Amino acid sequence: MKKRDLIQAVSDHTGLDKKSATSAVEGTIDVILATVAKGEVVNISGFAKFAKIKRPARMGRNPATGATIKIAAKTVAKITALKGFKDIALGAAPAPKLNKAGAAKKAAPAKKAVAKKAPAKRR
Repeated sequence: MKKRDLIQAVSDHTGLDKKSATSAVEGTIDVILATVAKGEVVNISGFAKFAKIKRPARMGRNPATGATIKIAAKTVAKITALKGFKDIALGAAPAPKLNKAGAAKKAAPAKKAVAKKAPAKRR
């Protein structure tokens, strides 16, 4: 599923128009990114935890030569799937049912009767 597919699914599930669903999805992503960039943790209970962590410097080995090398300290992004997400993804819990709220709320437009064309006049 790509971002546009997610936006369409949110639109269908919530009944929001596509513009509002796009705004909601992109706004959520922006808030998560900005919060993690500041060094804070975003914990969406039952789904995932987003964090920026610092990895200390350590010693490692070059696999080709076997020589010992120093691996520098660095900061990395970490996303951890939480129990609720894992249970659903692995089939231990039922997945939530997605409804087509958008399709149900929007009534089909009334079809207009097409007028028949009059035959051309002969001169």
